[in-house]
Amino acid sequence: MSVDAMIYTGLGILFFFIGMLVYHQQDKKKTKGQEVSLKTGRILFVLLFGMFVAILNQTSLNTALPVIMNDLHIKPTTVQWLTTGFMLVNGILIPISAFLIGRFGFRRLFLTAMISFTIGSVICAMSNSFDWLMTGRVVQAIGAGILMPLGMNVFMTVFPPEKRGAAMGTMGIAMILGPAIGPTLSGWIVQNYEWNLMFDLMVVIGIVDVIMAFFWFRLPSKIEKGAIDFIGILFSSIGFGSFLYGFSEAGSKGWDSKFVLIGLAVGVIFIGLFVWRQATAKNPLLDLKVLRYKAFTFTVIINGLITMSLFGAMLLLPIFLQQIRGFTPLQSGLLLLPGALVMGVMGPLAGKFFDRFGIKILAVVGLVITTFATWEFTNLSDETTYRTILGLYTIRSFGMSMLMMPIMTAGMNALPQYLISHGTALSNTIRQVAGSIGTALLVTIMTTQTTKFLEDAPKHAGVVPTPDMVAAQMKEATIHGINEAFWFATIISCLALVLALFLQNKPQNKETK
Repeated sequence: MSVDAMIYTGLGILFFFIGMLVYHQQDKKKTKGQEVSLKTGRILFVLLFGMFVAILNQTSLNTALPVIMNDLHIKPTTVQWLTTGFMLVNGILIPISAFLIGRFGFRRLFLTAMISFTIGSVICAMSNSFDWLMTGRVVQAIGAGILMPLGMNVFMTVFPPEKRGAAMGTMGIAMILGPAIGPTLSGWIVQNYEWNLMFDLMVVIGIVDVIMAFFWFRLPSKIEKGAIDFIGILFSSIGFGSFLYGFSEAGSKGWDSKFVLIGLAVGVIFIGLFVWRQATAKNPLLDLKVLRYKAFTFTVIINGLITMSLFGAMLLLPIFLQQIRGFTPLQSGLLLLPGALVMGVMGPLAGKFFDRFGIKILAVVGLVITTFATWEFTNLSDETTYRTILGLYTIRSFGMSMLMMPIMTAGMNALPQYLISHGTALSNTIRQVAGSIGTALLVTIMTTQTTKFLEDAPKHAGVVPTPDMVAAQMKEATIHGINEAFWFATIISCLALVLALFLQNKPQNKETK
């Protein structure tokens, strides 16, 4: 079977798998004393479909950046804004998502988000210049930034606490498979077709989901007609936007760059102003009372640490495979697929275990496995085989499957229903920030340790190094830098493991305001 046929078959099986899981999840489940109908199953399918394509889009671009850079004749520092700008818009919208949900309701907000995402994909698909491509990415991000917190809110509304584990495990398919499949899909496209085809696919999927949502996505929600806190939105936008910009640029420009330092300083100041505004406002955009619930706060911290460690493997392994071992982008992307399938299968199962046994045993066992696999990545060499890396990444994915959605569900279960939207907004904001911090720190560690290794390498007087000698030394230095970065990811995972020992299985909350 050809690679093209394998990709098409795999994508077909994937979408069928997602659909079957959603409908199976709804079969004979009860919510608030009434049997969940086919109508609810359709709502959740449309929701998951939209979330999946948004996350797939976000993670599929990285592999195509070198090709886009060559086609549009732009520099690496310029092309990087296609991902940085997307992330910044997400970071601005996620903190105010609780307000948007309360103001516009589930249906109107979901349709708006998917239409925005689809229009942005059309602009990207038709782009022949960086300016138009950047515009399309921003319009895409406006929709994508709303979808994840909106999706979590819908699941937490539809399902009671005792059923949320399995339900959120199903939702985790979109969160887990998207980042894993994205690099594989984009690697295949740029290797065989024009990069615009990526966005053509997003347009088709987006249109289909908008049509389905128009007929199927009808979920009642309480509309709150409060005054819009423009000052809070301004503080949030400047604060989180600048903070994420500072960390995203630190990896490439260095921590001593004036752009990085100014971005971080402005971010800290305006995030502080945003916190003060939310603590004193009558109707806050983001209700910080969620932090009074210790179980929620604890899970948010652990989830942030897990996210920092998770981004390590997704960032460092492709560098190792392509730059050190010489594998193609498609081959490095395919390495992530078995782990993605494991996480896809384990997500609903881990959710059911959570419903039955609670979070502590899942978190501890999952973090032990994740920490072990991450530590194994500190021993990479130019002789480490593709099969070894594949096995370790799959084991690591198995551990992660016990953590991601159960940890988030445990935190949400600790909150009363009226604070769920604020809890999901804060949780997703922390994940976004943690991902940026983790990426910046890991890139910094890798580059500084690579440079230090080269500086400390023995010099042979009178010997003029040949190109082969320079290349071999650079390869060895890069491997050293990657291994040191994985040591940092291992330490983060160990810290999360220690915190997980203090988790409680079933935190209680009061459904009163």
